[in-house]
Amino acid sequence: MNGIEPRTPLYAWGQHVVALDDLLNDGSHPERAVDALLAPRGAVGMVVNVGHATEVNEPVYLVEFDGCVVGCLELEIVATPDGWRPETDEAA
Repeated sequence: MNGIEPRTPLYAWGQHVVALDDLLNDGSHPERAVDALLAPRGAVGMVVNVGHATEVNEPVYLVEFDGCVVGCLELEIVATPDGWRPETDEAA
């Protein structure tokens, strides 16, 4: 370890977040083609795990978007605004 403390994550397990841009497969998602769309911009997902990329000292989030778990950096997601819910087929 280089003596630098890991940066504190902005988001927590169970928190809902929004994709800030189209999230494409960089090749790390084995069940999808490279460059396949994993989550479109504006998709709401839930953080299912939080890790840490030591080489860049950044938190890494596993976010489930409609059944597809995607690895995200903080610059790719944002917390859902208060009162914003994902669209569902259920009546509100």
